[in-house]
Order: sequence, then C-alpha cells, then structure tokens
Amino acid sequence: MVLIEHEESKQRNANPSNAANDDSDGFETASDTDLAGEGDDSGAGIPEEQNRTEQSHTEKQTEQEPEHDAPRSSESSENNALISEEESRQKALNQANEAKVEGNKLFVEGKYEEALLQYELALQAAPDMPSSVEIRSICHSNRGVCFLKLGKYDNTIKECTKALELNPVYIKALVRRGEAHEKLEHFEEAIADMKKILEIDLSNDQARKTIRQLEPLAAEKREKMKEEMIAKLKDMGNSVLGRFGMSVDNFKAVKDPNTGSYSISFQR
Repeated sequence: MVLIEHEESKQRNANPSNAANDDSDGFETASDTDLAGEGDDSGAGIPEEQNRTEQSHTEKQTEQEPEHDAPRSSESSENNALISEEESRQKALNQANEAKVEGNKLFVEGKYEEALLQYELALQAAPDMPSSVEIRSICHSNRGVCFLKLGKYDNTIKECTKALELNPVYIKALVRRGEAHEKLEHFEEAIADMKKILEIDLSNDQARKTIRQLEPLAAEKREKMKEEMIAKLKDMGNSVLGRFGMSVDNFKAVKDPNTGSYSISFQR
C-alpha cells in the first residue's frame, strides 16, 4: 500500500537530478538552510588603525565610568550565556542532521539496522525544543519505515505514532502506520489512518482506493470474530447447562417482526 504524493512527484520529475538522492519510500530530510549558522560578525574588513582608535576610545570611556555602572557587566554576562546556549543548541541540531543524512544513505543501501542506529543518534542529539520538531518527527517516521522493511510491524506503529504526536498532519507517517496495521490485519485501524489522510488531503485518491479495498476485509474479520465469540459462549453455556442434562441447543431465540426484539424459548 503506497500512497502517491502528487506535489513531490512533480518536483522530482521536474528535476531528474534529485532522483539519485531519493528512494521509493519518499525519504525526507530537514532543510539544510534551516540548520545553517548565522553569518560572521567578526568585523572583517574594518581597517586595523580604525580598530585601534576605537579600542583606545573605549578604554578611556571605561576608565571614566563611575562605579554605579557595574550592573552592565552582569547584563553582558547574561547575554553571553544566552548566546552560548543558542550556539550549543545549533550545534546539537547540526549533529542531529548529519546523523539523519547518514541514516538516509544507509537506508538506500538496504542497511536498515545501521540506519536505525543513525536515526536514534539523531534523536538523542536533537534538543527537545520547537525548532527540532521537524527533524525529530522525520527520524521517528524513518525508523518506522526501517522496521517496516524488517517486518517488525509493531515497532513501525510505535515509531510512526511518535512522529504523529510531534506532527499530527504528517501524511507519510500515516501511510507507513496504515501499511503496518494492514500487514497485521488491523483493518479497522488501517482504514482510520487512511481516513485521516483524506481529512488532510481530500484529493488523495490512493487513500480512498485503499479504504475501498480494506472495508470488505474489515467486515469479514468482524463476522469471523463474532462467530468465534458465539462459539466460545456456546461452549461456556454447555459446560454449565450440561450439569442439568441440557445444552444451549434447548434454547431458541425468536425475533419479534414488529419490534425487532428477541425472546428466548426452551425446547426439549
């Protein structure tokens, strides 16, 4: 069960050079530009003599400043701490992105176990903050498709569910979880995922087609489960009634055509 994502397909067809970097499961990568560092503010291009003049002027001002201006030093320290924290977060995001990219390469090579480890490293590196939601959801979904390839469908469902907790409108995670549910014959759950896709993208004909294919299977499974339940109840009833020389066959359910209700009659 593979859903067709029209916009992504158009983009790939329009730029064939992207095909070598994409696989059949539509792997995603976080935008490299989102993870890029800020520009260099080191003051390059300022003449050396100007720097010296400004430094000398600053030193004179510092000597003349009264003691009550000391709190500025504390404020500066706080700003430096904030900058340092932001740099640390940015570094962690870069490390997470590198691990994710390596995981994608391993997946394309069919090395699913190794890819799983790289995605896990990315998740450990990515800080738990709003700016990392995208990469974390992608890594969980990509771990889900690795487990799908390995036939570990329960794990696929768990990983895709985590991805959807971070991004409830993540269609690829719904696709992968729905496929895992179908493999486990959880037809009702698979249908629910396809319906969620239609809520997000009403034009997704593949999701609609999948629902039509799964509904008869879901109905068949419900009927089978009902028959199994009735058989179990019948066996339980016979074990109790057998003590009195009776069985459930002595009891007949008669439907009232007017009310639709049932009445039980005893027969020898």
